[in-house]
Amino acid sequence: MHEPADTPVLIVDDEEHLRITASQTLELAGYRPEALSSAEAALDALSPDYPGVLITDIRMPGMDGMTLLREVRRRDPDLPVILITGHGDISTAVEAMREGAWDFLEKPFAGEQLTDVVRRATEKRQLSLENRHLKAELDAQRAAPGPRIVGRTPAMQHLSAMLQRISQVEADVLLFGETGVGKDLVARSLHERSSRSGQPFVAINCGAVPESIIESELFGHEKGAFTGAVERRIGKFEHANGGSVFLDEIESMPLALQVKLLRVLQERTVERLGANEPIPLDIRVIAATKTDLKAAAEQGTFREDLYYRLNVVTLPIPPLRERREDIPLLFQHFAVVAANRSGLEAPPLNAADVSVLMSHDWPGNVRELRNLAERFVLLGAAYDYRLDQLLEGADTGTNDMALPQQVELFEKSLISQSLANHHGRITHVCEHLGLPRKTLYDKLRKYGLRAEDYRHNREP
Repeated sequence: MHEPADTPVLIVDDEEHLRITASQTLELAGYRPEALSSAEAALDALSPDYPGVLITDIRMPGMDGMTLLREVRRRDPDLPVILITGHGDISTAVEAMREGAWDFLEKPFAGEQLTDVVRRATEKRQLSLENRHLKAELDAQRAAPGPRIVGRTPAMQHLSAMLQRISQVEADVLLFGETGVGKDLVARSLHERSSRSGQPFVAINCGAVPESIIESELFGHEKGAFTGAVERRIGKFEHANGGSVFLDEIESMPLALQVKLLRVLQERTVERLGANEPIPLDIRVIAATKTDLKAAAEQGTFREDLYYRLNVVTLPIPPLRERREDIPLLFQHFAVVAANRSGLEAPPLNAADVSVLMSHDWPGNVRELRNLAERFVLLGAAYDYRLDQLLEGADTGTNDMALPQQVELFEKSLISQSLANHHGRITHVCEHLGLPRKTLYDKLRKYGLRAEDYRHNREP
């Protein structure tokens, strides 16, 4: 919950002595009171997501407290409004509660009464705002095209920006990255962000399809084209017409088939096996590889002309070890997904768990991390397995960073994670990490972190 020092309280009363007394009481309790003499001034001071509460007298010249209550409720029905009533004015208090007031104080009231009702109201306000922000994040995630790409590091922010830019132009794309970095996720995201999102997304793993049938898989065939072709088959390219074709592990495509693929890319037509008529294609081709295709072309294992045809736009996808600060965030994301799917709760990460995650080199990249998160949800709580036990024999000290670098990276990750968990609220982060406020601000400057980036924004 909000610490008082974080919470503003707006006090509206035409009597100066009450404004002074209430302000002093709340200031001594650690709140940030702001006293105003008119309802009109209070409306000007209230922002859409005002983080505090409003206290107002009912009887005031000009706009009275009941009118102010109704206007505030119209603007923000979740903002707690506490009304001050005169002695014995019960009927007005009842009307105020019907109008949606949070509570009321009857003059004269004790300081303890004031601080108690403000404390309860600010707790309610914090919960309302957190629910509002969470709903906004979920709505934004649902509205965002394509699968969610999780990460706050500059490398992932750059990748997300490039995806958005490339998705708006009609160009074939080559994705380059190690096994398990999420090339299929990036390909789907690219398709869903484009104008082709309502059309088919057809994926084929060139290394998983037997060489004897891959040509038929891609281009289709006519009845009788070869032994066993008992009926016409529509190939992947034709099926994807209007949409996107994702060719994963394209380095595994046989050389003879690469010639036909080059013709498809150049002419945007396809011929089924056993047919003579070209079929026009309107497709985007997204290819993915984990090898250096230029080097493969120089070695004669990949056609050079196909490499240059594919290399119009190349998107490198960074391995997990090059964006370590994203690891705890990604792990939590996968754990929540696994928990929702299995109906279990995701066990919380402690400092030792984060240390294990940050020190591992992740040769399997995001796929390995996702599998670990799923094991953590399924086995961690039920069988009391520690995270390092679930990391099946992995050497958690294999990275080649010096100790001071590891310590700084670990510290930055913990601070970033705490900022995310507490929505950028400095007081909560200080309490969670056991740091004085000045020390935390020094570390934020050191690591280039900003609390405001964690308040309402969705993760890239």
